[in-house]
Amino acid sequence: MTHTETSVKMVLDRWYASIKSCDNIISNLSDELMQKEIAPGKNRGAYLLGHLIAVHDDMLVLLDMGEKLYPELSEPFIKSPDKAASHIPSVSELRGFWANQNEVMKQKNDQLSTEEWFEKHTAVSAEDFANEPHRNKLNIIITRTSHLQYHTGQLVLLK
Repeated sequence: MTHTETSVKMVLDRWYASIKSCDNIISNLSDELMQKEIAPGKNRGAYLLGHLIAVHDDMLVLLDMGEKLYPELSEPFIKSPDKAASHIPSVSELRGFWANQNEVMKQKNDQLSTEEWFEKHTAVSAEDFANEPHRNKLNIIITRTSHLQYHTGQLVLLK
């Protein structure tokens, strides 16, 4: 295994371990607990789950892997704060979206070669990428892993 292949594997291993960690927390929280605020006046667990799904949905586009699976989640979970939307999916529906999205992302990630991880993502121009080659697909996984870990830490507070 080359250093480049090892680097990609390390990043993806951390991504999948972070997904598993979050999934374990979500699986062990009741629907009732998911409706509670992380702290008084802060986001509810259900909102954080919807937010993670919506952000990860954007990754499909950023990584040039296809269209969003759940575009309807962008408005209530990215563009709006918690409790602003009049209706959001149930916790049960969100859990199903989460599981499906993780499976789709894994399938699509597995299709990329090592070299493709170092190609530009869709939010950077070819000109900017020439000057900033670190703005690649693998960097999207790195930044989204940090984001996922941050919100996983918040979800732990619901226990």
